[in-house]
Amino acid sequence: MQIQTVGILSPGDMGQAIAAVLHQHGLKTIAALDERSDRTRQLAAAANVQDVGSLKQLVIESDVVLSVLVPAAATEAAERVAEVIGSTGKSILYVDCNAISPQKVKSIAHIIESKGGQFVDASIIGPPPRVPNRTRIYASGKQAVELQQLRDYGLDIREIGNEIGNASGLKMCYAALTKGLTAIGTELLIAAHRLGLDRQLWDEVLSSQPELAKILSRSIPSMTPKAHRWIGEMEEIAETFEALELTERIFQGAADVYRLVKETSLGKETPEERDRERPIAEVITTLSQETLRVTNQKN
Repeated sequence: MQIQTVGILSPGDMGQAIAAVLHQHGLKTIAALDERSDRTRQLAAAANVQDVGSLKQLVIESDVVLSVLVPAAATEAAERVAEVIGSTGKSILYVDCNAISPQKVKSIAHIIESKGGQFVDASIIGPPPRVPNRTRIYASGKQAVELQQLRDYGLDIREIGNEIGNASGLKMCYAALTKGLTAIGTELLIAAHRLGLDRQLWDEVLSSQPELAKILSRSIPSMTPKAHRWIGEMEEIAETFEALELTERIFQGAADVYRLVKETSLGKETPEERDRERPIAEVITTLSQETLRVTNQKN
């Protein structure tokens, strides 16, 4: 199969950036923007994503559909696409790029394949691919070789076997490290602030753990507008680890941290609105004050 048109579900922050790269390298990208928000429409327009209106038209016109959504929306999106595949007979390649557990991606593969579609399990590691060589897309499944075509259009696609679940499993383990660490760092720095020891703690981290200080200085301020998306990701990691007979409670706690951040003024910003010069100390002070208010209101 020659890939000529890629459907994007959905052109949010990550999906839009992927679409922009594909367009810049000469590939047509489309999206179904009926009933989508003004922000999503603006992001799609900025990436030169063509609006085809309905999901049915998206499936009809696409060779490949990339599902790039919050974890909670992954199954429903696949069910809707599978219904269109079944009614139209259009056998597209459906690529689930969402941060979901291996067991969930296997169930989604069955949904798509039972209606005659083809399926690839994929995971995105790294930021939205606006800067070359910083984002990898791992792919697994028997049809993963087809996705390798997108290497010719600016994406770093890495095939890691024929088994559905490999790519998602890799994402779960990697995100457990990176986003789990961000959650731990956020909570412990808030704790130090409330104890009046934030300056002393940060000086010690700078002295004894300079690489960690650099990571947290970058990851915590950039996390806040994405916290609402990371709740579901931590829950998927918890399910993954529980299925492996490991404790899931660490990541349920990380989900709780992001749930609190989501309710703050920083959590309500969009990535475009975030002040990229805002220092970590200011972020922690704001989160400390506002998460306490959120907790008190719930109690």
